[in-house]
Amino acid sequence: MRFVIAPPLISSIAVAGSTERFPVRRIICVGRNYEAHAREMGRDPTREAPFFFTKPADTVVENKATVPYPPDTKNFHHEIELVVAIGRDGFNIALARACDYIYGYSVGIDLTRRDLQLQAREQGRPWDWGKAFDQSAPIAPIEPVSRIGHPKKGRIWLSINGAIRQDADIADLIWSVPEIVTIASQSIRLKAGDIIMTGTPAGVGAMTPGDHVEGGIDGIGTIEITIGEPEKT
Repeated sequence: MRFVIAPPLISSIAVAGSTERFPVRRIICVGRNYEAHAREMGRDPTREAPFFFTKPADTVVENKATVPYPPDTKNFHHEIELVVAIGRDGFNIALARACDYIYGYSVGIDLTRRDLQLQAREQGRPWDWGKAFDQSAPIAPIEPVSRIGHPKKGRIWLSINGAIRQDADIADLIWSVPEIVTIASQSIRLKAGDIIMTGTPAGVGAMTPGDHVEGGIDGIGTIEITIGEPEKT
């Protein structure tokens, strides 16, 4: 097959304890999946049906990278999240079998241009410009299920320059990982290489250039990035 331009490179995430990498097909994100975060965003935390948005695969950022402060925002936020890596294709996946489709788990940060997101929300427009911008998905190496199983609880936290900002437990997810996989698969065909970011707990907040951001989930891993100066070219 010949292309009129060079095809884009395949985005990928490191796999813990291996030289192999996990190819990323797309990133599916779950909105408002912790009650306290729903409240801080001015929304009712009742267990309504989950909703989803996406990020392009090439927004993935390596662990320990420097992420430049993005353009077009004055309110750049962190959102620490449990990440699920899908390892098998599936459609209309039964809840009892949902975990069979998971390759592994990781820790990620859903970087958000909050002012753009809120403006879009109030105008009834898509969130893409607030969520799906360049380098908006730092993700730590994936821990395969074969090494850690399927964690159902564990502290999830994030700090800025050593000060804790977010601190909760993944057991507090409104919709569990198996439920998220099942519900997503009822609307789209999940494919090997899909990444699901499962939502963030309360405590989201702004970052500035020079900030050192660290986070983690007990039993899964840690992530760290530095916020750099805005790119000029």
